[in-house]
Amino acid sequence: MAPSSEARAARPPRRVRSFVLRGGRLTSGQQRALDTLWPRYGVDYAPRPLDLAALFGRRAPVTLEIGFGDGASLAEQAARHPERDFLGVEVHPPGVGRLLQRIEAAGLANLRLIRHDAVEVLEHMIAPASLDTVQLFFPDPWPKKRHHKRRLVQPDFVALVASRLRPGGLFHLATDWPPYAEHMLAVLSACPALVNLHAGYAPRPPWRPQTKFERRGARLGHPVHDLLFRRSSH
Repeated sequence: MAPSSEARAARPPRRVRSFVLRGGRLTSGQQRALDTLWPRYGVDYAPRPLDLAALFGRRAPVTLEIGFGDGASLAEQAARHPERDFLGVEVHPPGVGRLLQRIEAAGLANLRLIRHDAVEVLEHMIAPASLDTVQLFFPDPWPKKRHHKRRLVQPDFVALVASRLRPGGLFHLATDWPPYAEHMLAVLSACPALVNLHAGYAPRPPWRPQTKFERRGARLGHPVHDLLFRRSSH
């Protein structure tokens, strides 16, 4: 029996997701990593705040990266900065498996992974004012106009990120799609909790490793735009 109109009206609206789960094939090595390394380096989704100090066994600045792809740049950052802790969020199993392999190969003790929707992770697993940095590098630009509603960077999402940053914390974004860069700049500039560190786009920060998507964009002649916004202290 189909639900009544009253029942349909009572349901909460479905959130438009910014990603589509692709059916990418796992290599045997990636599957082994998921089977054997996830218990050590993975964090299962649960709708309650993480104790980050307990997770990493210390108190240190925490960087959360949303959508780390194959994990190469995030692993490089974790190796470069052993004094910091890193939490990567990704939905695609091959990328998670690949980063688990990198963690094992490099012996990284300061990197943990969550395989889940980043919005739900931020909403339910990350306490307010607990992060030092949030990174969002080369998210899907959803270039067709009818798909713009799927873009992750929207006012509600930016406000959520800002609420999870400590005062003075950094929100760092990058994209190689100019119309999306303009959209990002407008949305972040309109968030009262965030302050742009530059007059418009930021120069490419030397600490951001080049990603696979950035190299591909460079081959195609796409300009890269970085945005650096800091959580205000008010």
